[in-house]
Amino acid sequence: MSRKGVGLGAFDRTRISSAQYASHGSNLRTSHSTSLATQLSVFRSLLQQFAQTHAKDIRSNPTFRAEFARMCAAIGVDPLASSNSAAGKDGNGSFWAQMLGTSVNDFYFELAVRVVEVCGATREENGGLIGVKEVKDRIISTRMEGGAEITDDDILRAVTTLKPLGSSYSTLTVGRKLYIRSIPKELNKDQSAVLEAAQLLGYVSISMLMLNLKWPRARAKTAIDDLVSESMLWIDTQCEEWEYWSPGFMLEVEGTGNIDV
Repeated sequence: MSRKGVGLGAFDRTRISSAQYASHGSNLRTSHSTSLATQLSVFRSLLQQFAQTHAKDIRSNPTFRAEFARMCAAIGVDPLASSNSAAGKDGNGSFWAQMLGTSVNDFYFELAVRVVEVCGATREENGGLIGVKEVKDRIISTRMEGGAEITDDDILRAVTTLKPLGSSYSTLTVGRKLYIRSIPKELNKDQSAVLEAAQLLGYVSISMLMLNLKWPRARAKTAIDDLVSESMLWIDTQCEEWEYWSPGFMLEVEGTGNIDV
């Protein structure tokens, strides 16, 4: 009984089939890439038309401004990044400046300056770690009457304009709270866990960490000492066991006049 497909001819046919599959796959990838590029170009064009039509709302309404910025991000457009592709006298400037004039663009850069001022003024109190809401509240409390409304989203976008300053300014989440870090030091996992625990009652103690996180005393003390040395925790020595308080929590209590521990 003869058996077909054996020998050099079979190997040749296999090589030809593999080459054909590879060529077909390459053609499909090229076609898909071209199609996606065309769709993105259309989306960007429509986005520009939308920005020009609703420029006033984008400038004055923070919720509308945030949603528009998210629309931009969804198709890979950074409104605050410099671009040479849009219209303008010299073709330069951010998407905000090109589509809406410089007012929105300046708003974020001016807001970034205020963020830096607040972070600098409070660094001795909090060690360079301050809540986004606290920054917003401080800025709002000193703004002129009739000034633009500011949201947490605006603060976060303003912080992104500080990226050229390096790692000194960034945002991070501890527990369920967003913070701005204005020092280059990174928090390790133990320090983050301690700060997250401090959000619940406003303070932590060594025995509390040992009991709830199952840490040995040395590990709990090391994490706390590191945060105290950076002024990220304050010490209350009037208790039977020393308590280590979150500066942000204390400032919130001072602002509301309420404490429930």
